[in-house]
Amino acid sequence: MESFKILIVILLSSVFVDNYVLSRFLGICPFLGVSEKKDQAVGMGVSVTLVMLIATAVTWPIQYFILNAFHLEYLQNIVFILIIASLVQILEILLKKFLPSLHKGLGVYLPLITTNCAVLGVTINNINDGYNFLESMISSLGCGLGFLLAMILFSGLRSRIDNTNIPAPFKGLGATLIAASFISLAFMGFSGIIEKIFA
Repeated sequence: MESFKILIVILLSSVFVDNYVLSRFLGICPFLGVSEKKDQAVGMGVSVTLVMLIATAVTWPIQYFILNAFHLEYLQNIVFILIIASLVQILEILLKKFLPSLHKGLGVYLPLITTNCAVLGVTINNINDGYNFLESMISSLGCGLGFLLAMILFSGLRSRIDNTNIPAPFKGLGATLIAASFISLAFMGFSGIIEKIFA
């Protein structure tokens, strides 16, 4: 029961408290660049969540059974970047061959994930936080869902901004960044709540 509580806290904390976009500021490029339309935001969020899960499933065993075993921890960043880039390419090939309709919907966003620092951040932070394999997978799921939630919320806010009469100095990137800061402030309200609920 205690381990189940820990998994729930990890999941909810990853989504709300330690949101990679809104609190750690990782993955800002797709957050700002691909959030103009809701369908694009959802496509990117689902793709990133899937890649985070697969990347964690591959990098965690490599870290513990190869890099740590042979004292090659200093190669972590290089190895993880190569693995993530390879996984994205393999995923794109498989989707194109076996699920062409899904590839058509997500294919535009898959190459962008290779350069998304949130994916690399999740895999490294899972190791640094000392999570076991299951905890790492739950953390990655939560981080992906948090990314998806941030993308959907921000795309809705951006559509409101586009239909609002904004003073000239704030039009464009200025209004976008102010809106992003408001969402980030709103998510700060979750700090401490989840741990207290499950304490």
